[in-house]
Amino acid sequence: MKNLFKIAMFAAGTFMISPAFAQTHKDSTLGHKIGNTAKKVGHKTSEIAAKGASGVVDKKYEGKVGPGGQTIYIDKNSYYYYINKKGHRVYVKKANLVDKPAQ
Repeated sequence: MKNLFKIAMFAAGTFMISPAFAQTHKDSTLGHKIGNTAKKVGHKTSEIAAKGASGVVDKKYEGKVGPGGQTIYIDKNSYYYYINKKGHRVYVKKANLVDKPAQ
């Protein structure tokens, strides 16, 4: 009788848990792709907006570029920075700046 009760409880638990696992999806679904694309669009929009605002408010450093060839801006406190791909300011030391290559 005890074994029959154990088997019945195990079967009932299995049937109650299995629908929960049936609803899970892998990350390759359409929603995941839309989310990634939306994130990329948001980062690019932020980058363009930050570069536009920096170009208006701060001065560009014409003779130097960043470590990856980025445009360098000088803020009101004479700090050097560039805008990364996510639209954030990345401050750099003057010693880390590279001469601008000849066009």
